[in-house]
Amino acid sequence: MRFRLLAAIPVAALTLLTACSEDIQTLTSGSTGSGAETGYTTGDTTGDTTGDTTGDTAPAPIPGDTTGDTTGDTAPAPMPGVPPKPEVQIPAEIPTELVVTVLTPGTGPGAVEGDTVVVHYVGVRSEDGAEFDNSYDRGSPFDVTLGAGGVIAGWDQGLIGAQQGAQIQLDIPADLAYGDSPPSDPIQAGDALTFVIDVVAVLPVTDPADAPEITVDGGDNIDAVAVEELVEGTGDPITEGRTAAMHIVAFRADTGEQLISSWESGSLELVQYIDDATIPGLFEGMEGVRVGSRRQITIPFADAFGDMGQESIGLPAATDLVLVIDVFAIY
Repeated sequence: MRFRLLAAIPVAALTLLTACSEDIQTLTSGSTGSGAETGYTTGDTTGDTTGDTTGDTAPAPIPGDTTGDTTGDTAPAPMPGVPPKPEVQIPAEIPTELVVTVLTPGTGPGAVEGDTVVVHYVGVRSEDGAEFDNSYDRGSPFDVTLGAGGVIAGWDQGLIGAQQGAQIQLDIPADLAYGDSPPSDPIQAGDALTFVIDVVAVLPVTDPADAPEITVDGGDNIDAVAVEELVEGTGDPITEGRTAAMHIVAFRADTGEQLISSWESGSLELVQYIDDATIPGLFEGMEGVRVGSRRQITIPFADAFGDMGQESIGLPAATDLVLVIDVFAIY
């Protein structure tokens, strides 16, 4: 049973990972600290997923071109709950300014600059409806940090105020798309673009100063996973295959010493809850967790990193692990 770490979402910097969040990746992937890769990563979730190199002045590509998928690549497993791909009604007139139309209202706080919005989308030329990309067929959503400049300006502006569960149409004039520098066919120079977007989740900016003060009492190793609900969540519960956006703080169970914390980087961790063995104690400990929960999970070393421990995060051999998780979204 393994959690597939999708990515860390930086909310205070344009780099993908700090040293701390790399350790969190190691923690959630179940690697034994030798640099092994996680089960699946999406790449840079700052929105700067263009693949641009230093000195490259090309505009950011369309979201679909930022997945890194190429013909013959092994695509990630489809995510559960992918909504049906919508049909796009092109505008009666080519847009000369950004038009945002809420097709289906959402709920919860509206996205603000710095938030990360997780979406499915389909994009077409506004002139003739020719489709150039969609995420539905790939089966996994795309995430963008608003205001980071990693996507076209029409997205950065048009997704401000977006709510979870909403379906939105963006009719984007050429100057807020690619202007006279289209990334690829069928987009042509001067094309306006139309997107229909399903907002899967809105992940808020988090401030390291908001990290909870948590004290863990040291103790002897235990034989079974122990769960303590520190804050009762009232949102959606986790189910297998879904992704939890959360902060994670890790402690030595024997001394109560804090090892690592994703709060320190302000980076939410995305963990896919799947039955794919590596840290079964984490899988077991997250069962039934809800959005808004703060949960303390004590994991016997046999269900965490085993006799070897995890040197990279300071966990000694044959030592139980305590994780405190704060769940911000499940999708």
